[in-house]
Amino acid sequence: MRMRFKPYARPELLACDYHAHTPLENKGRWHSVFARPDQPVHLELGCGKGGFLARLASAHPDINYLGIDITDKVLILAKRNIERIYAEKGLTPDNVMIMSLDIERILNAFDERDTVQRIYINFCNPWNKKLAHKKHRLTHTRQLALYRTFLADEGEIYFKTDDDDLFRDSLNYFPEAGFEIVWKTFDLHADEPDWNIRTEHEAMFTEQGIPTKALIAVKKPMTADELAEAVAARNRRDKEESAAIRAAQGIQ
Repeated sequence: MRMRFKPYARPELLACDYHAHTPLENKGRWHSVFARPDQPVHLELGCGKGGFLARLASAHPDINYLGIDITDKVLILAKRNIERIYAEKGLTPDNVMIMSLDIERILNAFDERDTVQRIYINFCNPWNKKLAHKKHRLTHTRQLALYRTFLADEGEIYFKTDDDDLFRDSLNYFPEAGFEIVWKTFDLHADEPDWNIRTEHEAMFTEQGIPTKALIAVKKPMTADELAEAVAARNRRDKEESAAIRAAQGIQ
């Protein structure tokens, strides 16, 4: 269901101390926007309504957190959830920031100076309707190549999804982009780790009997030439797969 426009969202976000109003201007200086700039930074891509981010960040005041989503009408809900959860704990939200950004163009706002130790990707759009759309996946090889710019060496990506096809394909995407998958599960709740925080989508899919798939991947060394070839090879495979399916369906 498409979320309705919220005319109050932008003014309320502009009045919020933990909303980055002009994120592109913070490129190369994200650490400095926090009250404690020497702390490690963790990033959530597609923070949605912010429940996961709020609970995670409020439980770890020794880490700075950045949450990204694409529209104000979603971020306003994240802002309010952060406000509520921090207030319930009697805390000031000084280790969390949210911002609006197109994640496919994340390098417009981040560079190698913005070192991030961990990235969370939770229940992103699987882009399954058309093969040509797979390149928009947040775990696609070309996207992972972008994150390598600012993810620290041995930095981690925590990924969760309900979608079988996305998870299966991601098991290939991560190694292609120079990541080692150090842990994975096809049913996260069968033996749920202590660190897991269930998201709103996670609870909904669990009620529907859909298991949550999850993995942890670690960034390993890879040269720029190797990475460029890996991205090009993935693009070729995607095009070949798309062409084969179209041919089988008799589509020109």
